[in-house]
Amino acid sequence: MKKVEAIIRHIKLDDVKTALDGIGIRGMTVTDVKGAGKQKGYTEQWRGSKLNVFLNPKLELKIVVPDDMVESVIDTIVETARTGEIGDGKIFVTNIEEAVAIRSGIRGDEAL
Repeated sequence: MKKVEAIIRHIKLDDVKTALDGIGIRGMTVTDVKGAGKQKGYTEQWRGSKLNVFLNPKLELKIVVPDDMVESVIDTIVETARTGEIGDGKIFVTNIEEAVAIRSGIRGDEAL
């Protein structure tokens, strides 16, 4: 099993979720996050003063999938979340040693 963590723009969530549902992925965790990369933040006006904000708001998706689904999940996210502009996000993939469904006690791929 692998965990796919994707940092994406807020406006792309519905499109990504719909596309993932289309390939059979229904379970995911979505978290509001802030971060900095090449985008380097933005400037806001607050009470007449300029304020430099260095952390941009994004969403982090965490999806655990069987090994044979990893490439299709990555491809789906990239195709759906890409705008071609700086700040589209990143995808990270890590190994998962075990998954356990708390209610039933089922383990492994079946727990997903």
